[in-house]
Amino acid sequence: MTADDRLTTSFPLAAYAFESSPLTAARVEQFRDYLPYHQGNTTLVLEEGGETRAAVTAIPMRQNLRGVVLPMAGVAGVATHPLARRQGHVRTLLHQLLDEMRDEGFRLSALYPFRPSFYARFGYTGLPKPRMVSFIPADLGSLLRAELPGEVGWERISAGYPAWRAFTERCLTHRHGFSLFPDYRAVGLRDRDEHWLLTARVDGEVTGAVAYRIDEHGGTLHGNELLATDPLSRTLLLQFFARHVDQVERVTVQVPPNELPELWLTDLDVHVDARVGRPGSSAPMARLLSVDALSGLPSGPGRVRVELTGDRWLTGTHLLDGTTGALEVVDDRSGRAPTATLTAAGLSALAYGVLDPAELPLRGLGEVPADAAVELRGIFPHRVPYLFADF
Repeated sequence: MTADDRLTTSFPLAAYAFESSPLTAARVEQFRDYLPYHQGNTTLVLEEGGETRAAVTAIPMRQNLRGVVLPMAGVAGVATHPLARRQGHVRTLLHQLLDEMRDEGFRLSALYPFRPSFYARFGYTGLPKPRMVSFIPADLGSLLRAELPGEVGWERISAGYPAWRAFTERCLTHRHGFSLFPDYRAVGLRDRDEHWLLTARVDGEVTGAVAYRIDEHGGTLHGNELLATDPLSRTLLLQFFARHVDQVERVTVQVPPNELPELWLTDLDVHVDARVGRPGSSAPMARLLSVDALSGLPSGPGRVRVELTGDRWLTGTHLLDGTTGALEVVDDRSGRAPTATLTAAGLSALAYGVLDPAELPLRGLGEVPADAAVELRGIFPHRVPYLFADF
């Protein structure tokens, strides 16, 4: 479809599903401003009688899977007309969308579900939700006396965007599960220019960053994602927040799901929240679109034959061999019985490191005997993914 087609098809449908409604004329007018940030998306719509009944969109993204950056289709804007719901329209569109993205070379897919059980039927598995952290700047007072190597930079996001983008690109190469928008979508942060950018720099290199805004004097400093490559960088950022003790009452930031803010400082009064609910507060989900995504991943020792069942895209019997340290995936047509049987969500959960093999039978995601669990546990050590991009 053309860019303008989105104004009358997918945009209004998604707005009805995920925003307050009816839409005001001013809000409808804003849709045109969003078009440049959707220019490379793939959007499919289903129409009946000239009226849009359902729509789905894929954003061409990149994601780190156990240290390897792969093409990832970020699914968003999944919406159905209220008079056409529960008629299978989204299922039809999702099948076609993921077929197309897979054919174009996308090996992974992720999304933020309106209902996780719906997407579980499409082979998606749950990922951990980032933590929202809230604390008072007065509790950071001890940091004001600390002599720390390094420095912080402070500027409007419009000026600092190149540094922010370059830093997130480096995070993409190092952090499991991390995903990034394509350039045309990411620049929306720069163009809106609604945030300050705080960076931590050690030896001249950006090693930590957070974009933030302040709502009012005596109010809250609202930070977006706090990214830091090490404790020093994180402490430099917190030290800057400590200087706002007479300006704001609280500081809030988002941190990766494996962060432990309660251990940042002694006597830090901190609230850490990761509420998951529906609608509107779901944790992300992800899946493999091809077993090729596993080839060459860093792997622990293990060798197991698995049969993949019940999925449109992950099928057949495959030998997973991690004995060399780089996972080898062989299409096994020997006819020998598999050691384990996995669903797409089961294999995806192992690849993303979010479930132990012994949990899969308990969740209906496969049949994994004890000996196969040992091998799979070796191949796919536990990891905590951080999706980062919010779409």
